[in-house]
Amino acid sequence: MLFRSKQTKMPDPVVVSASAKHTATLIFLHGLGDTGHGWATTIAAIRPPHVKVICPTANKMPVTLNSGFEMPSWFDLMTLDASGPEDEAGIKKAFALVNGLISEEVKAGTPSDRIMLGGFSQGGALALYTALHSEHKLGGVIALSCWAPLHKQLPTQAKPTNMEVPYLQCHGDCDPVVPYRWGQLTSTLLKGMLPGHQFKTYKGLMHSSNEEELQDVKKFIAEIGRAHV
Repeated sequence: MLFRSKQTKMPDPVVVSASAKHTATLIFLHGLGDTGHGWATTIAAIRPPHVKVICPTANKMPVTLNSGFEMPSWFDLMTLDASGPEDEAGIKKAFALVNGLISEEVKAGTPSDRIMLGGFSQGGALALYTALHSEHKLGGVIALSCWAPLHKQLPTQAKPTNMEVPYLQCHGDCDPVVPYRWGQLTSTLLKGMLPGHQFKTYKGLMHSSNEEELQDVKKFIAEIGRAHV
């Protein structure tokens, strides 16, 4: 039980307060080995002034793909093979942590449909999983350079709560870490379930972001998070 308790609370997230009256929140999840600091400045620079940004940091854990070395990781990654084994228990535990962050924002007074969820790589994968299993109706979802965890279960186990909300999925066509083909397959799966899903490709982009993608994310956040008058 002592080991479990270490995983029930994340390190304190990086929070960038709204610079105008706070009427919407974006929770953004980092990729493997990163921290909330890795994306906080970038996201804060492209959000409207009324949007608060929360960038949590994952707990450190041994990662199979990294020869068992510990690093910040939302769940264990066992293989880069799309049909390989997945850390189902870890994914569900990470979902509970992120869903808890959404619940805290709702309790603090932000309606769930004014909360956006996003992430990059492993964080984007968790953002997709969380949105499709949460009881909270979100404002929108941003998924960068990622895939859908436990994708075989999605058609039967996803909740209807966020089926109708807007999703922006982005991927570079030269990604050597999460292959572009994974992004395409994920897009095909999600398009069949989500009427508000859009998939954008960035030519020459590797496993990172670029100005073109960030401008598309900026537009998406501005549209979803329009200030309440």
